[in-house]
Amino acid sequence: MLSWDVLVGTILLSLVSAYGFLRLRCRGTGNPFGRRARRWAITIVVITATLATGVGLAAIAAGNHTIAAYVGLILPSGLWLGKASGQLSRQGSSGLPRHLVALATLPLRRLDDRMADDMQDWCDTRLRAASTKPQWLSDAAEYYYNQVGSRLKDGRARDQLTRWRDSVGHKIAVVRLIDLQTTAARLQSALQDHPDTRDGRKYAVEDLPRLARRLLAEAENELHLFLALIYRLGYHRLLIYPFRPQPVPRPSPPPGGEPAGREPTHSEPSAPTDTSAL
Repeated sequence: MLSWDVLVGTILLSLVSAYGFLRLRCRGTGNPFGRRARRWAITIVVITATLATGVGLAAIAAGNHTIAAYVGLILPSGLWLGKASGQLSRQGSSGLPRHLVALATLPLRRLDDRMADDMQDWCDTRLRAASTKPQWLSDAAEYYYNQVGSRLKDGRARDQLTRWRDSVGHKIAVVRLIDLQTTAARLQSALQDHPDTRDGRKYAVEDLPRLARRLLAEAENELHLFLALIYRLGYHRLLIYPFRPQPVPRPSPPPGGEPAGREPTHSEPSAPTDTSAL
């Protein structure tokens, strides 16, 4: 006979399982609980848990409480298997009509779209902040690499981030040489120092403004790729470089309640606190 504790337990188990398998599905892809994707992620978890609970209750009605627990735990694993939902919706699966497959995978496809939007917003915000000054592009790549490089277990991802960081730093260094109006020989030597800029036809020193624009555009693009990989690896909460430092605390007033060297003024308003830096 169905009891409330069994019902609640099945629902909770299904919710936890659906949440966990959705996280596994989105690993290496994005954040399913980002600002735009959150609504679809919650919808998928609720729908999956509801289906699992319904099948589990059917098992309970048949007199098998153990199967109900297994259903609530295992059925949500379909979220993990549904990682290729976009391909299934295009090709169909197991002889099912394509429109039925598309309808069934609609929440997952919408989730993928919104996760991509969240990643784009995240990257654009950080790239826009770093693009204010050319040197900040290089400094931002170095800063973000220092935040995640030592924590990465994937050697290939670390090597890729290292290549992008070094390339951005090199190209910005060449741009600085152009701004300093260095000699053509020294500029050519600097371009030859990195394999990405050794193509003399692509990086010609005859047209310096054009060369500077090319190098800046490539550095921005590489930083964007750098940021996108960091986001997919799960680092969604990094500060935006250049971040504003915390305001320096004012020294405590000496005994007596007034700052040293100032006469008390009763009409002077207190300075506003810059809360935007917090």
